[in-house]
Formats: sequence, C-alpha cells, structure tokens
Amino acid sequence: MSEQKKQVAKAAAYIAGGAVIGAGLGLLFAPQTGVETRRTISRYARKAQAQTNRWGRAVRSGVEEALNRKPGKEKSCEEERPQLAAMLN
Repeated sequence: MSEQKKQVAKAAAYIAGGAVIGAGLGLLFAPQTGVETRRTISRYARKAQAQTNRWGRAVRSGVEEALNRKPGKEKSCEEERPQLAAMLN
C-alpha cells in the first residue's frame, strides 16, 4: 500500500470514528427521549413522503400534458414565457 493510500485510509478512519463518537454524544445529551425522537423522525418521514408524492404527481401530469399536446398548435417561445415564469415562481 502506498503512503498516499495509507493517509487516505487514516483520514477515513478518523472521520468514521468522529462520526461514531459524535452520534453517541448526541444520543447522551439529546433533549428528547428515544420515543419522542422516533416519533419526530416518523412524522418527518411521512411529511417527506407526502411531499415526494406530490412532486411526482406534478411531474407526471406535466409530462402527460406535454405528450398529449397536439402538433400544429405549438406556441412560440414568447407566448410561453409568462406561463413558464409563473410555473417557476
């Protein structure tokens, strides 16, 4: 093993060790009990899942709308600009 690889492995070990120690200290000094922490994490996960589902439905409907557009009724870029700006805001 080269000297550079040894240094990288040593740094990775220090980072991993620091993460383990930090997690342990965080659990020791946590302001909530384990039950409360798990409940909070569960709520956050449910909210994140709901938001992801909403974003997925929005993307799906946008793709379906783009695929269902009839050729020949295309708008110019200047006509689409206000609608695109409204979608981005």
